[in-house]
Amino acid sequence: MDEILAQWHRERPDLDVAALGLYGRLFRVVHLSEDVLSEGLAPHGLQRGWFDLLVALRRSGAPYELNPSHLMRATMLSSSGMTKRLDRMEEAGLIERRPDPNDRRGTLVRLTRRGRSVADKAVETHVSNEERLLGPLTAAERRSLDGLLKKLLVPLEQAQSAEVEVAEP
Repeated sequence: MDEILAQWHRERPDLDVAALGLYGRLFRVVHLSEDVLSEGLAPHGLQRGWFDLLVALRRSGAPYELNPSHLMRATMLSSSGMTKRLDRMEEAGLIERRPDPNDRRGTLVRLTRRGRSVADKAVETHVSNEERLLGPLTAAERRSLDGLLKKLLVPLEQAQSAEVEVAEP
């Protein structure tokens, strides 16, 4: 990133590229972290993207079930992406789908006993790997970074919520 910033300073000294550097580093951290965190989930038999669905169901509390719309919001997946992922996870014995007793047209997605066990083991591995990745930071630096990221997220999430509200009839 420093090399990219130096090139921009050389080519466009009039342009303040500090934000580009900050976002570039942020995206790079996310990208590299995702790879490491996904590798940590492979021993649990989880494909990339399955973890978010499993833990969304697990943290919902007993009976560990949600409708697909709630899962889409929790995981930011499209409807077609959700359906494909649920099909594969059902084949793997991690979830089951059943009719929603409160909505004749609806479906509920529930963790199986195996799915709950895998979710519990995988979240322990995941948290441990996140701790390891954050190892270079002191406790104070972690708190500071967390506060700064929250401060950035608030207006972004508000804007996204406003867009969703406008799009919904």
